[in-house]
Amino acid sequence: MNTAIAQALQGLIRNPVRTILTTLGIVIGIATVIVVLSAGQGFNSLIVNEIESQGVNSLTIETRVPPSTKQRASGSSDITQGSASAQGVIVTTLKNRDVEDIENLPNVSGAYGAVFGQQVVSFKNVSKSVNIFGAGPTRFEIDSGVIAQGRAFTEGEDNSLAQVAVLGYEIAQDLFGDSDPLGQNIRVGTNNFNVIGVYEKRGGLGTMGDDQLLYVPIQTAQKKLLGIDYMLFVLAQLENNELAEVTAEDVRVLLRANHGIKEEYMDDFLVNTQDSNLSTFETILSGITFLLIAVASISLVVGGVGIMNIMYVVVTERISEIGLKKALGAKNADILWEFLIEALLLTLLGGIMGIVAGSAVSYLIAQVAQSQGWAWEFTVPISAVVIAVGTASIIGLIFGVFPARKASLMDPIQALGHE
Repeated sequence: MNTAIAQALQGLIRNPVRTILTTLGIVIGIATVIVVLSAGQGFNSLIVNEIESQGVNSLTIETRVPPSTKQRASGSSDITQGSASAQGVIVTTLKNRDVEDIENLPNVSGAYGAVFGQQVVSFKNVSKSVNIFGAGPTRFEIDSGVIAQGRAFTEGEDNSLAQVAVLGYEIAQDLFGDSDPLGQNIRVGTNNFNVIGVYEKRGGLGTMGDDQLLYVPIQTAQKKLLGIDYMLFVLAQLENNELAEVTAEDVRVLLRANHGIKEEYMDDFLVNTQDSNLSTFETILSGITFLLIAVASISLVVGGVGIMNIMYVVVTERISEIGLKKALGAKNADILWEFLIEALLLTLLGGIMGIVAGSAVSYLIAQVAQSQGWAWEFTVPISAVVIAVGTASIIGLIFGVFPARKASLMDPIQALGHE
């Protein structure tokens, strides 16, 4: 066996360029698997951070369009406010009273309602379109973010429709640069708002990240900016997360009573716990990861075919050598193992190079994400390495056995006479 390994290594070293090119398909496939699994872990940490930033041990209540008879018959019944708004359907039943009642439930330590809107915000010669986040003052007790400058707005300011604002980090930078924004008046639509606070840099996804939002009291947002009296969602913080499902059911019973709903299927709201939100996300992420790995496997198969083709070429080049070895007493099994080990070493080399390349790319992705302020953890899962090494070994075995077997079955006399 040691002799077979040594001879296989000599065969690879004799043609270094061909060896590297032969493993390229394996390298790309394995690197893709590493990147997909590593990025999946990083994206998962980002989403978990986003969910937990809303408040540890919390549940969310969002509006939902009650299904029609046709939708109930087809089983398509969960139309949330986001998708409904795109169809021109608005659910207006979630009100301030609901938030107050939810706050009084057992196991609820606090709750706030929220609305979203968009306004042009300006200060002196700078103006930009900004996403407005209207929220109850309890948000600042639940939210994990830190107000780096100034303060949050109060319940009194919310009730009095005060025109005050807390800026996300990037909004403050865009409007004021290095100047102190506290106490300055900014124009929000047609109204003047006084800046009372600025969030620290938090990072976030897309244009709805926390750094790109302007926070105002919810009643001010409803009545002075948006002209509405309802909410888009409510977030409640729980005292004991182990009772999350029980509390979620309490919320459902409460809202059905408040909204006059007699049948469960007619709910105009959805209640989601953190666990259910994470479970939904993980299901989606698993499906995407499986799809990407399936695509990467095509590259692995192509790489395996390439190795098989090259091994056939190697066998043809070394026919005379095979004949000589057999004439000197080498058995079929000896020849078989020599070429099979060479194919395995090719794929393992590709696997190692793929792991290194995939880890390097994953590290760069993590660095770019972290530079954007995202809570993206760099990690190369052990499962990814196991899959990479295992896949490379299997491919080497499957695609190497055919040319190796061909070499082992050669007639020594014919082989010696080959030119």
